[in-house]
Amino acid sequence: MAHDPGPSKAADDTVSQARASDSKSSLRNETDQVKQPGGTAPIQDYNVDRVEKVYRKLDLRIIPAFWALYFLTSAIRSNIGIAQTMNKDVGHDLPTILSLSDHDISLALALFYVSYVLFDLPSNLVMSRLSPRVWMARIVIAVGVVGTCFAAVQDAWSLKLLRFLLGMVTAGLWPGMAYYLTLFYPPSRTGKRIGMYFTAAQVSAAVVGLVSAGFQQMDGARGIVGFRWMFLVYGLCGVVLGFALLWWLPDRPLAPGEERPERSALPWHSLGRWLPRSPEALKGEDAVVHYHDLRRVYHPRPWTLRDLGRVLVDWRLWPLMLMYFGVVGVGIGTQLYGSVIIASINSSFTGVQVSLLFAPIWIMDLLAILLVTPISDRFHRHRALFFSGSVCIQIAGLLTTTFALSNPWARYGGLLMVGFGLGPTVPICMAWTGEIFQRRHREVGVAVASALVSGLGNLGSITTTYALYTGWTEDKAPGPHRYRKSNLTMIGILCMSIASSVLMVVLLKVFGNEPARKSAGSGESSDAEWEDGAARREAHQRGFKRLGWWRRSEEEEEMAAGTVTKKVSPEA
Repeated sequence: MAHDPGPSKAADDTVSQARASDSKSSLRNETDQVKQPGGTAPIQDYNVDRVEKVYRKLDLRIIPAFWALYFLTSAIRSNIGIAQTMNKDVGHDLPTILSLSDHDISLALALFYVSYVLFDLPSNLVMSRLSPRVWMARIVIAVGVVGTCFAAVQDAWSLKLLRFLLGMVTAGLWPGMAYYLTLFYPPSRTGKRIGMYFTAAQVSAAVVGLVSAGFQQMDGARGIVGFRWMFLVYGLCGVVLGFALLWWLPDRPLAPGEERPERSALPWHSLGRWLPRSPEALKGEDAVVHYHDLRRVYHPRPWTLRDLGRVLVDWRLWPLMLMYFGVVGVGIGTQLYGSVIIASINSSFTGVQVSLLFAPIWIMDLLAILLVTPISDRFHRHRALFFSGSVCIQIAGLLTTTFALSNPWARYGGLLMVGFGLGPTVPICMAWTGEIFQRRHREVGVAVASALVSGLGNLGSITTTYALYTGWTEDKAPGPHRYRKSNLTMIGILCMSIASSVLMVVLLKVFGNEPARKSAGSGESSDAEWEDGAARREAHQRGFKRLGWWRRSEEEEEMAAGTVTKKVSPEA
């Protein structure tokens, strides 16, 4: 016998239809408010779970693409190192084929950093003016093209030229990625994301070495030596990925109801008509939620030379640069000389054993990134503590490696400590840079500060490579005390990084980090521009709230924060 739904079922259907109608009407009303000139719609505070869902959607769109592009560009940048030993037994390695001296190789490696430092800031400024999506794709395509050209090098001068060009086209990638994230995430959520795609560099370092074995098997195929095959394949993959990013990465978000300009109306209109339309990262209610949570990025004002000048003379840049200088120097030193240090620990280690012992250093690095950077976001007001704690672990590891002469495995354990301490420091430093300069100088502050901290901070790489270790003649002499002076010098530089982070905290306490004075006639007040849902929540750290093992009700969270927020459910 068929069941009669009766009046109760009909009433339920009527209520459901009414709720759906109310939800659409509410979303339409919010969109209409957002369309008002100047984005004057009042900010609404959404349920935290609803906001988290929006950022998880953005993660799926942005982070895998960033991981892939950073993996490939890191491989293209570093594969010259493995090329120096590929097929060396038959004389088909890079130095032998090109008749390179040690000086030629050192100069070629240095030229990359020279051009990188010179062009880092201009590249980021262009990205902030034009389409971030197109500029990011341009960088990856250019890196792929130059990387492919390495397959055709015939002598020392062409290698040096290509290394300089590679640094020039790579410039702006790392700080540009940090800047791009601030268009979609509040600064208190960027450390974890930077750490997620930063792991690509560690994986790339391991994969390049493993895959090189396959390229060595291709040595002589079609008359091409193995390292040329490697340069060619990696470069072409970079070009393909760069073009794919044009279809995948979204451009800066638009307020709900706004439409992107026609491609013919873009600043590069002659090229714009050939570019694919930007995909939208969020649609519907997700876009509305994101707008209310991060309104600061939806109504940017064009920066001027006066704004640029204010960022360049801001004292907050220097402590961050010194922090970055130290940890990047140790990172490059570990990457380039870690295997040499392992070999010096025990002269009986074979080449295969050294390679196998070298890999766990980067596994520790990766684990620390995944463990520490999410916690540093939850306690974003204490980034200096997480940074300094990680650097202290590096110092302890270097001291162990340097002085535990009677126990080879203890010295190796010291290198593992260095790897673990190294992992979180770079993401935390970049996240803190964005957090400070977005509030003080808006978008141009993030673009300029990220580029300068990354670019000038990379002078630490040059210091490590050419002034320490193999560049320090008396310190590289074989024996148990090999690299002792270089290690102690790096400990001193790391102490400078810790002191810089402490100094930054003290100065921020004394002088604060309020928005800088705006140019005349620039519109509404800075406080009104900054106020959005994320800014209200960032006044209080998330801590361990809302984790599976530490969940509290929203009422308890509000009582702890001392605020009561208006909750907007999806059906309201």
